[in-house]
Amino acid sequence: MLHRLKPSTDTVTDTRAWQRMLSGRRLDLLDPSALDIEIEDIAHGLARVARWNGQTVGAHIFSVAQHCLLVEALARLKAPRLDRSRRLAILLHDAPEYVIGDMISPFKAVIGDAYKAVERRLLTAIHRRFGLPAQSAPELERLIKAADRQAAYLEATRLAGFAHTEARRFFGTPPRIAPSMERDYLKPWPAETAQARYLERFTKLSGG
Repeated sequence: MLHRLKPSTDTVTDTRAWQRMLSGRRLDLLDPSALDIEIEDIAHGLARVARWNGQTVGAHIFSVAQHCLLVEALARLKAPRLDRSRRLAILLHDAPEYVIGDMISPFKAVIGDAYKAVERRLLTAIHRRFGLPAQSAPELERLIKAADRQAAYLEATRLAGFAHTEARRFFGTPPRIAPSMERDYLKPWPAETAQARYLERFTKLSGG
């Protein structure tokens, strides 16, 4: 004889929309407050989030923290007279990923606008936390996008197994960089190194 299953009394009715950080902050993903954002949490998280879904060569992941430092360095090559606040905005361009992770572009296209809306709210709160305009000026957005694509080309061909012809199709013309820059920025660092270098660069750019 079959018995009708009763609804569980243990069903959770309140869906949690916040994440607890190691600093003790609780960041609401739906309505993020600048007061709940700490650079130490950002640096810790980004140093442990893998670019390319971890499909890169080397003993360590190529972290989002290291990617952000590479993008900021490439932007400096393209626009050497940028002031510190704009360089800080470039360094923080992927900061929301300390909460939502690094989602590869093909999957972002599948999800659509929902991901972008959450990402934008988080970035706005991060900008407010560190004294930046809620939204960067269009020319700075273009610079960030260009440097981001250059970084993606370098990462794709040096670390993620892309052929140069394939990388050109997706990411455009490769940048010219010094061998010393390639040796430094394109060898994956341990998480502790990525975290420390990200914090060091943030402190220099923020005047902290």
